[in-house]
Amino acid sequence: MISRRNALLRATACAAATTALLGGSSAALAQGSEAWPTRTVKLIVPYAAGGYADTRARLIADSLGKVLGQPVIIDNRGGAGGVTGTDAIAKANDGHTFGFGSPGPLVTNPMLMKKMPYDAKTAFKPIILIEQAPLFLTTAPNQPFKSVQQLLAHAKAKPGDLTYGSSGVGGAHHLSGELLAYQTQTQLTHVPYKGGSLAATDLMGGHLAMMFEMGYSALPSIKAKKINALAVSSKTRLAVLPDVPTLDEAGVKGFESYNWLGMIAPAGTPDAVVAKLNQAVNEALKNDKSLRQMIESSGGQIMGGTPQAYGKYLEAERAKWGPVIKNANISLD
Repeated sequence: MISRRNALLRATACAAATTALLGGSSAALAQGSEAWPTRTVKLIVPYAAGGYADTRARLIADSLGKVLGQPVIIDNRGGAGGVTGTDAIAKANDGHTFGFGSPGPLVTNPMLMKKMPYDAKTAFKPIILIEQAPLFLTTAPNQPFKSVQQLLAHAKAKPGDLTYGSSGVGGAHHLSGELLAYQTQTQLTHVPYKGGSLAATDLMGGHLAMMFEMGYSALPSIKAKKINALAVSSKTRLAVLPDVPTLDEAGVKGFESYNWLGMIAPAGTPDAVVAKLNQAVNEALKNDKSLRQMIESSGGQIMGGTPQAYGKYLEAERAKWGPVIKNANISLD
């Protein structure tokens, strides 16, 4: 017969083994969020260092570290249009690894690729929408168009004559152009590049007619009058260029298109931990002047809000881009 002492020893050993299997912190998560975080928090950025997402992520990490009382580090995992790093977020099971979500890996790539390593609708829990980044509809300096309506009149008179550049198939630059063609029933010719900066250079050189450009890259060229800004893709005008109308104001009713950045957690993350992270990021967006200045000075819009609001936003984005992708017959395979 097993003695009480031996039974206790076995139970203790079993508990220790279970804790080791769960990575320690996951066991703490199972008891609630009060003890969390118990060590360094890792945030995966599914893109290379130095880009749009990475620069935001590093400021957010600094703010979160102060709020959470633990170091917060960035882990860049670029590749496959953000899919590689996003897959790493989905498979994280240590209770202290989360990451950033963007349109490609969470919304459009599953529509553009036949095989995905994760189910974007079920593999994650939304934490918070951090920023919406509108795009400027810009034209080359050698183009005669002074308004969106003049550009569209030319597009309807000469289908396919207007070329627009992008950072590659399926990105925000490309899909914004497809959305414009879809909503105005015009035909535009897409010219994909291996990076947005290469397309922007050709636009300034007059080798492209037009381009949807992110604010952080377009604003210096617009202000230097190297390219012309006809409109912006946001719902409202931007403080950085208040004289530039929205596409809706310019006659393309209901047009909205954004690159955006949010934070996501692996699906198994307890809601209490998601809520704690949500609160911390909301606090950073409200109080971190450096973060706010970076977003607003590049034409971005500070968002925030609840996990539920971000979840509904993701659903709306999927419903919006699905018909556009299907109509243009776009594929990454």
